[in-house]
Amino acid sequence: MAWTLHSAWRATAPYRVRIGLALKGVAYDYAAVDLLAGQQREPAYRAVNPQGLTPALDLGDGHVLTQSLAILEWLEETRPQPPILPRSAMDRQTVRTMATIVACDIHPLNNTRVGRKLHKLGLSQEAILEWTQGWIRDGFDALEPLVARHGGVFAFGDAPTIADCCLIPQVYSANRYQVDVSAWPAIAGVAARAAQNPAFQAAHPNNQPDAKPA
Repeated sequence: MAWTLHSAWRATAPYRVRIGLALKGVAYDYAAVDLLAGQQREPAYRAVNPQGLTPALDLGDGHVLTQSLAILEWLEETRPQPPILPRSAMDRQTVRTMATIVACDIHPLNNTRVGRKLHKLGLSQEAILEWTQGWIRDGFDALEPLVARHGGVFAFGDAPTIADCCLIPQVYSANRYQVDVSAWPAIAGVAARAAQNPAFQAAHPNNQPDAKPA
């Protein structure tokens, strides 16, 4: 039974799940959700995910999974090979810390709906950009020493983990918002190496069916 990922090409939360699915070697159908057009708020999509957010992973058996980190954890539990969490409890805690810095401390403050709200409150595009850049910088400042200490080829050691599933989309977002990632050399190095990995390449926004021209 085919799975269907409801995704938006350059939104970072579904990007995380695409990386996880690619790392696990899981095939799926792709259902595009146009966030800028507001499709996520329409009844047809609300019937899939009542929260009106992406991603949603429809397993085709009556179960629809939501929230990117919960989906990645479920993937790890149900398809443990290749692993995207290390073996020891302490190492797992470190990887989860890295992932949640991105997913809880950076992304929620500068996603599409927050930008829309700031615009409605009267902030200029320049002020919204400064807001977005500030939260990315603060998060990367917290993440950089962890990656520098624990990283290898990837954010934690030499195999990709949930930390990379979160970090690489956030680096993509940083580039979109004109944040120079070279200020964080450990993070920049992981991003450069991940760009050579087929799973990360397959998940890249530019390689999605709903990708728009630059």
